[in-house]
Amino acid sequence: MTELFKALGDENRLRLLNVLDQKALCVCEIEVLLGMSQSNASRHLSKLRAVGILSSEKDAQWVHYKISDDFIKLNRELYLFLKEGFQKGESFINDLQRLEIYTKKGLNCQYIANDKDYVLREIDIHLKKEA
Repeated sequence: MTELFKALGDENRLRLLNVLDQKALCVCEIEVLLGMSQSNASRHLSKLRAVGILSSEKDAQWVHYKISDDFIKLNRELYLFLKEGFQKGESFINDLQRLEIYTKKGLNCQYIANDKDYVLREIDIHLKKEA
């Protein structure tokens, strides 16, 4: 249990859980949405996966991560507590806005692989329009 709470004791890992609660994402998408480096995102994902919070599925050359169904079943109250907290934090809300734009624009890993800067610009343009 100590390792579980250590894994949850980092804001970046909580931000990951917040967006992964909405949909499964690969490392490159997390990089773009949360502004993390690939190595940093991978390190955080690895820690969350090691304690059973995340599961992953391989899709062609990408690995998509999501919150583990077993984690949700075994830790229902904790999961609901986290979800409630995500609704209150500014960084969590901002991350979900970026995810919403990313999803509505139909962007995906292939777009990021082809032109990451284009994806970042598209998200930023729409954020500015909404502001």
